[in-house]
Amino acid sequence: MTVQIVEVIRRSEQGITLPYICRGDNDKVYFVKGIGAGRRSQICEWIAGNLGLALGLPIAPFDIVEIPEELMELNCALNLADLGSGLAFGSQRQEVMELNVSAVNEVSEQLQRDVLAFDWWIRNGDRLLTEEGGNPNLFWNPGDQELIVIDHNQAFDATFDPSAFNELHIFRSQRHRVFGDMLLRQDYNQRFSLALNNWPEICNNLPKEWFFADVEMTVPVNFSLDDTYKLLEEYQKNGFWTVP
Repeated sequence: MTVQIVEVIRRSEQGITLPYICRGDNDKVYFVKGIGAGRRSQICEWIAGNLGLALGLPIAPFDIVEIPEELMELNCALNLADLGSGLAFGSQRQEVMELNVSAVNEVSEQLQRDVLAFDWWIRNGDRLLTEEGGNPNLFWNPGDQELIVIDHNQAFDATFDPSAFNELHIFRSQRHRVFGDMLLRQDYNQRFSLALNNWPEICNNLPKEWFFADVEMTVPVNFSLDDTYKLLEEYQKNGFWTVP
């Protein structure tokens, strides 16, 4: 069920897409990625988020949200051009800390491996962190010892760099297990296959307007569901688990 946005609180100062912080009619606060974030970004967030959930990852709760046109007209204090009206992607705000280098070892090794394998599968090179800094796109709840996974707008990247992934991914310490254990790789392949069973439903729930760059829906977005599915099927190839 679509969540109606009833209030635009402010614009975030973090993240490449600078999402808007909004309140929904369910009283939840969301980071909303509207038209300014890019249609491809919205599509990637929806597909990757649902695949992550199917794999059992602790993805931050997300919804398709609707920004009413009248809300755009009422809010004069903020520039809402990049938010736009209509359907957008909303990820519920988490009142927790960003995962840092010092807390990495508090995450279970199993979950570290799951996130690493997932990012490799979806070609997500945007979860990098070293002692010098980076952007893990992960939150950590120290009280409950829970990891929260966010941000997949750069998934399915045609320019994905395996070498950088291997050297800089926040959970790179698990790469020898993930890429070197044949039984573990077989387990991930089976999990990927099961997750892809949800592909028709995931695609059917994508808003049609996200595939167009303009409100009139005359300019198609450069995103192919067929090509994305073929990319996801590459786990079946012999060289899929080979790293530089």
